[in-house]
Amino acid sequence: MQIDLSSGTGLIIALLPELVLSGWAMALLLLIAWRHEGEADTRLAGMVSVIGLLSTLFLVLWFWVQGAEVLGFATMVTVDGFRFATAVVFLVGALLAVLLSLGYLSREQIIVPEYYVLIMLATVGMMFMSGGVNLIVIFIGLELMSVCVYVLTGVNRRSVFGAEAALKYFLLGAFASGFFLYGIALIYGATGSTDLDIIYRQIDGLGLESSPMLRIGIALLLVGFGFKVAAVPFHMWAPDVYDGAPTPVTAFMAAAVKAAGFAALIRVLLSALGPAIVTWSEVVWWMAAITMVVGNLVALAQRQIKRMLAYSSIGHAGYLLTAVASGTEIGAAAYLFYIFAYTLMTMGAFGILGVVGRDGERDVLADDLAGLGRTRPWVAFAMAVCMLSLLGFPGTAGFIGKWYILASAVDAGQLSLAVLLVLASAVSAGYYLPVIMAMYMKPPISDSAHQDVHVVGATRWVIGAVTVALLAIGVWPQPMLDAAKNGAEDLRPSVMMAANE
Repeated sequence: MQIDLSSGTGLIIALLPELVLSGWAMALLLLIAWRHEGEADTRLAGMVSVIGLLSTLFLVLWFWVQGAEVLGFATMVTVDGFRFATAVVFLVGALLAVLLSLGYLSREQIIVPEYYVLIMLATVGMMFMSGGVNLIVIFIGLELMSVCVYVLTGVNRRSVFGAEAALKYFLLGAFASGFFLYGIALIYGATGSTDLDIIYRQIDGLGLESSPMLRIGIALLLVGFGFKVAAVPFHMWAPDVYDGAPTPVTAFMAAAVKAAGFAALIRVLLSALGPAIVTWSEVVWWMAAITMVVGNLVALAQRQIKRMLAYSSIGHAGYLLTAVASGTEIGAAAYLFYIFAYTLMTMGAFGILGVVGRDGERDVLADDLAGLGRTRPWVAFAMAVCMLSLLGFPGTAGFIGKWYILASAVDAGQLSLAVLLVLASAVSAGYYLPVIMAMYMKPPISDSAHQDVHVVGATRWVIGAVTVALLAIGVWPQPMLDAAKNGAEDLRPSVMMAANE
């Protein structure tokens, strides 16, 4: 299935997933204008958003199965496997976040129907970030996503912690966007274009790898991306923002928002800056190493589960940067596999945290889960699977994902980074396993402990589906491995040659 992007009809067909999801968001806005006062109205808005996200997901899968590709030259957006693979991750992440929110917003009395519109529009921005082949399109998608997430962070207007988190995220996010935009300007100044394909050809054909303007532009671009993926030293916002936001929003940020940042980063580095790999590969290498070390070591010192998962998310950003640092197609495939698995286990962990906690779940400690294995065995089992998968325990999707990232690092000759990843994963056992030990090896605090823990409605299906998927992928990973490889094939293989020279 070939799509001609030079014609208006072809461009509309190529943008159909984004247009459909945007249409559902606009329709939901009209519905909210009519019904926006009670808890039932908020739940209705959530159900409409589920329908919109599901219909868009089926459309993306249809395009992917049909083998849609560009006929001719792509100037603003492209149609390839990488775009569709990442779109599936974004839509699944958004769908799980919405399903977790249905019961959570009702319980916490957050009556804000616009919440679901913001999730849908943020997802549209993510899809433009991964599908854009022009730096301006990627920037517009980045800002659309960011503005929506800023508001989602502070959506609970009764929470002072949410207000603080939203303000901090907005101020630092705007600052990082400035770096990103200046980076685009300098790259344009060095190459004369913002189109990724033309930038690639200009650098390769004119030998601009050592251009000071290009190098500074790449550095500023990496600062902007580093902020969005919470990489050290640009991670300072993540713990407080993740801690202060409503738990389903935290899950959405830790999974889908992080996935979008990495998708755009890989697209730009491999499709535009491949010939300048010598300039950025060492920088990304050090970012990966420092992020893994800092994220995991600081997570060891955390007592609150939510804050521990926030620092854990920083550590996982380091794992994903390891795949990026390889600068190869294998690294891109490893990213796709791991980010999907990471989305599932993050959504599951935060979903369970939202069930066992109250009022933002900021004060839930590992000891508060003591005896959960006796009183709520299925909830404890699901939490254990998520923790073990985050750790990278054999038999789970997390293990296969880390193995794939290690393979990409070894293939690129980055053995020291691979060893560091293994050591960082071993350190993470120090904060994942105590959660499991508390659930199964400690008695309940009291006879009435966990009596108010009830997994009902859509949350039950989300937690159950995530648990089954993590175990199924861990035992039978081949279909996911094939899908990840297929999604990465359309990124320029010539970058692999450049990386090996």
